[in-house]
Amino acid sequence: MKYFTKEVKIGLTGIIAIAALFIGLNFLKGINLFQPSNSYYIEFADIKGLAKSGPVYANGYKIGVVHNIQYNYQNPGHVIVEINVEDNMQLPKGTEAKLVTAMLGGCDLHLTLPTQAQENYAPGDTLKGSDTDGLMDKAEAMLPQVEQIMSKVDTLISTLNTLAANPNLPAIMANANEITANLNESSQQLNALLRHDMPELTGKMNKIGDNVITLTDNMNQLDLKGTLAKVDTTLNYVQLMTEKLNRNDNTLGLLLNDSSLYKNLSNTAGSANNLLIDLKENPKRYVHFSLFGRKN
Repeated sequence: MKYFTKEVKIGLTGIIAIAALFIGLNFLKGINLFQPSNSYYIEFADIKGLAKSGPVYANGYKIGVVHNIQYNYQNPGHVIVEINVEDNMQLPKGTEAKLVTAMLGGCDLHLTLPTQAQENYAPGDTLKGSDTDGLMDKAEAMLPQVEQIMSKVDTLISTLNTLAANPNLPAIMANANEITANLNESSQQLNALLRHDMPELTGKMNKIGDNVITLTDNMNQLDLKGTLAKVDTTLNYVQLMTEKLNRNDNTLGLLLNDSSLYKNLSNTAGSANNLLIDLKENPKRYVHFSLFGRKN
């Protein structure tokens, strides 16, 4: 016990306090010194503010932490990130590390694991890293569209204010109410028409359709071919009679085409007319009547 002097006790107490402080700080950072882990490396062109001791997620579950970040001086333009993951976590080949921008700044490291893989990375291997757009990056990309929308919203609000300040707005609203009332009345009349008159009209239309079908059936039963043959025969007879009337070898043809016969008939009619006129004017020249006998 002579070795445990006051100075030794103070030294041991300080060492224990420093160890407890170191363990506590690492615990607060999410590093469990008493849990075994495996280290892997990821190379990025831009770490987007990734912080040391930041969480590492796989399928939304925390599987480790960012252990160290250092610049790759042998390959300028690249940064190497060392991560520690749980010892029982196997990373299949094809696993991809992505940086997702957080809402309040910084970014988180997410591992995308392949569903079908036969081999796993060994501790100390380098994984494939890629950048992805987080919520803030997407919001920044949407800013030009938001500005365009805001300008349109301002124009719309200005138009609405102008419309609201129009003194004719009450009259317009009154007219709109009147039009709405008229439309309601017209709609009620149309509904009444559909309820009462449409069934009757539909019945008449059905009857007309039946009549049309009956007429079509009757027309289908007609001997159109025989009827057309008879019409052709009649037309041939008419054409033959017309040709005979145009010739001079028959009585009707002579009457229609011989001008001398027409002149003779005209002269005969004129002579008969003159005879009748003379008979009316001088009846004694043609009729003699006497009670006492004929006088020479």
